[in-house]
Amino acid sequence: MTTTVDQRHSTIGALLRQWRERRRISQLDLSIAADISARHLSFVETGRSRPSRQMVLRLSACMDVPLRERNHLLLAAGYAPVYSAQPLEGASMAPVREALGVILKGHEPSPAVVVDRAWTLLEANASTALLLEGVAPELLEPPVNVLRLSLHPRGVAPRIANLGEWRAHLLHRLHRQIDHTGDEDLRALYRELAGYPGAEPEAPVEAPAAGEVALPLRLRTRGRELRFLSTVATFGTPLDVTVSELVIESFFPADEATAAALRAAQAGRASG
Repeated sequence: MTTTVDQRHSTIGALLRQWRERRRISQLDLSIAADISARHLSFVETGRSRPSRQMVLRLSACMDVPLRERNHLLLAAGYAPVYSAQPLEGASMAPVREALGVILKGHEPSPAVVVDRAWTLLEANASTALLLEGVAPELLEPPVNVLRLSLHPRGVAPRIANLGEWRAHLLHRLHRQIDHTGDEDLRALYRELAGYPGAEPEAPVEAPAAGEVALPLRLRTRGRELRFLSTVATFGTPLDVTVSELVIESFFPADEATAAALRAAQAGRASG
């Protein structure tokens, strides 16, 4: 993954200033939050003072900089990274994999997936197959990007009854993620998704229907419409880059007809 600046050619002061400006925080407010003087922070940003390792970590925490970028800041300041980035399949990540398995299994018969920061599909439970019916095989070739899979004209998009609303929701989430991380790869993904044939250049903002408490995913399948509510979960206290970027998204039935269809699909898999 990349960020909005080239880490190899940027000073720690310039990087901290860019993160502060991205977060729309003044020098004074950041200095108060980090318990340092505004003068000292100004000297750090202009390169007149080299921050300590602890100060880099403190400023990063105050600006809610993602763990991956905190490591980049430490390197720019001349310090070794402090946050590991273990591969999910590594031995040390066995407890994480076990927890993910329990969560995915526990959500059945509701579909649930695990994605990383790039929206790459890492794990999915058996119920997810219901969402993927009719998807072009090439979109399911690893690595699978779930946003591309959802909005591509040969993906799930033709079966989404409220595609305009759902597309706006997904693009808004992606835009917020770009704003939070400054990741250029995600920015490129946004441009790709927004440019799909037949898609509006700007995501529409639509008022909720009467009585709706959350935007449902309305999916046409097997001659009927299923309605899902989406929930998102993350690990609460991550100290590893990989773990901090894992997202578990679950799709729960928004009505009894959808719940019955999910139970029937699960029974069919069990009998088959």
